[in-house]
Amino acid sequence: MRGPILTRSFLRAKPETVWARVTTARGVNDELWPFLRMTAPRRLREEGLAGVRLGERVCRSWVLLFGVLPVDYDDITLVRLEAPRFFLERSTMLSQRAWEHERTIQAAPGGSILTDCVSYQPRLPLPDPILRALYSLIFRHRHQRLRKHWSGYRFVDSRTL
Repeated sequence: MRGPILTRSFLRAKPETVWARVTTARGVNDELWPFLRMTAPRRLREEGLAGVRLGERVCRSWVLLFGVLPVDYDDITLVRLEAPRFFLERSTMLSQRAWEHERTIQAAPGGSILTDCVSYQPRLPLPDPILRALYSLIFRHRHQRLRKHWSGYRFVDSRTL
């Protein structure tokens, strides 16, 4: 696996409040907008992660550039889920033989610290600096959107980087 790519933000909201948003299709798409959007079946849009069975594919989610052009898909599978603080997704994608996304939400004075850690194994022999730059950009954008929503800031802890 290549990576990991680590992105961390302080958000001025309780972990339960952050979790309630970032584990829904609407919340994920708000993070990705306006560059990307992901599809989700009605059940997932309505229930979020509440009805997910661990270790089983949740759905095939199409990744749409600018919300309309299919550029990839993600066969989403959650292997660990500890609401309201943690999930671990291990999936396959059209572009990735393996994709791992771990999201952690920790309580902090005055809010929460949200951490995303991503690792990947591409299907094609693409140069890692290109993929690393792309995924870093996507997750920096996602965190920027989260920080804007909750008046947060980029959180850097040199002890964990």
